[in-house]
Amino acid sequence: MKVVFFGTPQFAVPSLERLLKHPGFEVLAVVTQPDKRRGRGNQTTPTAVKTIALTHYLPVWQPQRVKKDAETLNHLKQMEADVFVVVAYGQILSQEILDIPKLGCINVHGSILPKYRGAAPIQWCLAHGETEIGITTMLMDAGMDTGAMLLQAVTPIQLLENAQDLAARLAGLGADLLVETLLKLEHQEIQPIPQDESIATYAPLLKKQDYLIDWSKSAIALHNQARGFPNCVAMFRAQVLKIIATIPLSAAYLPELPPQLRLEDWSSAPSSYPGEVVNIVKGIGPVIQTGEGLLLLRVVQLAGSRPQSGWDFANGSRLSVAEVLENGQLM
Repeated sequence: MKVVFFGTPQFAVPSLERLLKHPGFEVLAVVTQPDKRRGRGNQTTPTAVKTIALTHYLPVWQPQRVKKDAETLNHLKQMEADVFVVVAYGQILSQEILDIPKLGCINVHGSILPKYRGAAPIQWCLAHGETEIGITTMLMDAGMDTGAMLLQAVTPIQLLENAQDLAARLAGLGADLLVETLLKLEHQEIQPIPQDESIATYAPLLKKQDYLIDWSKSAIALHNQARGFPNCVAMFRAQVLKIIATIPLSAAYLPELPPQLRLEDWSSAPSSYPGEVVNIVKGIGPVIQTGEGLLLLRVVQLAGSRPQSGWDFANGSRLSVAEVLENGQLM
């Protein structure tokens, strides 16, 4: 099967690598987003998918807007591909592009469709406290993740998994499901299933306000926000404090924690209010009162510093019980 691969971030890499290794597929070319300048040195950095493609001496096309780029469109038509595979590419394909390959365009999406259509399914799935997630392969149409579904795979979400952890696990799951999908599609062993629009939900691009911590929310809501949206923001002594990893301290969640984190050395004073430090657990970190329940700060990052454990933060800043962390602010 002749394949043109569309993808950009690390999430797409296992799918590309699996196709390259499988004897049943020939990857003809790769389409990925343009290189971007990143880091303190403002160095131009290739996408994760481009890096892999170049090591295999594949043609790589990086149009600013693929559906408006005549040169890329000509290349795609000349490839005579059986299928286009799209994994976290980052641009919407036009109907003209969707109509080019013989078997259509197959998308690998990181959710159990029709839930969490859109650009950030893993992040929003975590933020909403879902207990399971999955991969859906689908035949693409002109809508936003609205095409007929082909195969699905479901996996549970662990309490302490963050978006990065979950994306890495789903990337491998997606690669496996992609190969199964393409082989079954080639042998006409799949019946596409239309999505149920009545239960569709969306996972839009993240906005700055999505990262702001509001201590009046419940401990589990804040925990889900911090693991879904990397580097959520609170304020500490008029400085930005990024909340990177947390633990909700509730009897309901203790069985899901590793033994060393099943804490009993925590309590809340009756007079405490959201944002107040009510305890500092030796070797681990500070316990914060929320609108409902207690939240332990496991990893944080002060502005201008590197990430550090909650315990190192408490020691280094001489944090004290009864001190108050403020809600995050747009800077």
